[in-house]
Amino acid sequence: MSIYDHTVKDAEGNDVSLQDYRGKVLLIVNTATGCGFTPQYEGLQDLYEKYQEKGLEILDFPCNQFGNQAPGTEEEIEDFCQSRYGVTFKMFKKICVNGENEEPLYTYLKSQKGGVMGSKIKWNFTKFLVDREGNVIERFAPTTTPEQIDEKVAALL
Repeated sequence: MSIYDHTVKDAEGNDVSLQDYRGKVLLIVNTATGCGFTPQYEGLQDLYEKYQEKGLEILDFPCNQFGNQAPGTEEEIEDFCQSRYGVTFKMFKKICVNGENEEPLYTYLKSQKGGVMGSKIKWNFTKFLVDREGNVIERFAPTTTPEQIDEKVAALL
């Protein structure tokens, strides 16, 4: 199985095959609008603007599992991100990243890069960096800012 075997739902509920992202560098992030790390949206948008034309895609998966910090509908979350941080990268349907209702994509990502907490996602804004061949290269803690991973992203492009 590879990352390209997964299909996820976008913010409107439509199926999106990750096959559509073959050949791109991906930064996959579980996000929340009411979190202390929410200002990282600004850095994520900066990365996206800087590298999108070179092949970077940021996949934003809102998650309400940590302190109910992603309340609201996908539409409300998208409106918040666009109006507050100017976000233009792709947002997907709100998901669970741990537990019984865990999104299968996250089961796969965690199997590839367990991190210091084992396979469990610790908090919002955990980031997975995927190369153009679909290999999960690195997992970053929520405290790792987009600016701190800029060079790693650039190296894959």
